[in-house]
Amino acid sequence: MQTLKLKPPYLIFIGDTEDKIFAKTGLGLVEWRPELCLGQIALSKNCVDLGIPSMSLEEALDAGVRSVVIGNASVGGVMPDKTLDVLEKACLMGFDIIGGVHTKLNSIARLQSAAKKSGASLVDVRIPPTDIPVSTGIKRTGKRLLTVGTDCALGKKYTALGLEKDMQALGWNVDFRASGQTGIMIAGSGIPIDAVVSDFVSGAAELLSPDNDTEHWDIIEGQGGIFHPGYGAVSFGLLIGSQPDAFIVCHEAGRKHITGWPEFEVPSIEEVIERTITIGSLTNPSIRCVGVSVNTSELSDSEKNIYLSALSAQLGLPCVDPLRCGTTAIIDNIAIEFPETKPAS
Repeated sequence: MQTLKLKPPYLIFIGDTEDKIFAKTGLGLVEWRPELCLGQIALSKNCVDLGIPSMSLEEALDAGVRSVVIGNASVGGVMPDKTLDVLEKACLMGFDIIGGVHTKLNSIARLQSAAKKSGASLVDVRIPPTDIPVSTGIKRTGKRLLTVGTDCALGKKYTALGLEKDMQALGWNVDFRASGQTGIMIAGSGIPIDAVVSDFVSGAAELLSPDNDTEHWDIIEGQGGIFHPGYGAVSFGLLIGSQPDAFIVCHEAGRKHITGWPEFEVPSIEEVIERTITIGSLTNPSIRCVGVSVNTSELSDSEKNIYLSALSAQLGLPCVDPLRCGTTAIIDNIAIEFPETKPAS
């Protein structure tokens, strides 16, 4: 797996993004690596606020920032001229530019020219390793848990990171496996699954989570959604290659339609469970759902408790918001379903 060489601390570029869904890279870095994020820079006052100081490039240089991270994204990863204007200036000032969007920084002539003049680096996170094999489908040793979703950008990465953190605190043998650009920036390694040629997606998933000790858990960051009209293909390949023993369905309370595809309704959690088991059984007939993770950020504390309690009763599974109440209930269920992996008390 690739290991990134990044130069913190960071200034997070948000552009003109007003929707948090399209600022998930910046939000994720601030949430999980706050000590590395000194400030944010935006193109307008109406942009998403990451909750860290706003800085100009000059202020960031004085503060000791070494890299500008592109913390926003658009569908398809297009970067407009007003974004490139800021990145070019930053590069000329000597800042490394770190990007995970589909448009490669090293393919943009004006950024290449600026980097050559200043000696700064253009770091493209969304480049998969070379010579990825086709999936074998052969079951690997160790245990794997995959986060799947009813849609994109609703908590698959946060759930995986939160689960790893909580399990490690309890003594479990566990590792987070990043499959997207933000997760890779947080973890320092991983494979950008959605940048892999389709024939090799499942093979990349096998590389992401190789053979391991019997009691070891890989917590694999999910991508897309198996019902997603645009990104379902990457979800399918990641599921087949991950061969998960367990999976968690991630959902956002109140979301009715696929984000960016208003013609498509969000599938029910039950539908996602059924389809994930049907597809996942191809490479792991023992696959099972061990819980549900819900983004309840739009609910009050009392509403959250009522919602999660009712959903748990409906599904017969532990239902949690990992950021507001942790993942203990799901970990307890994993211990019941897979007692051989539970750490000795």
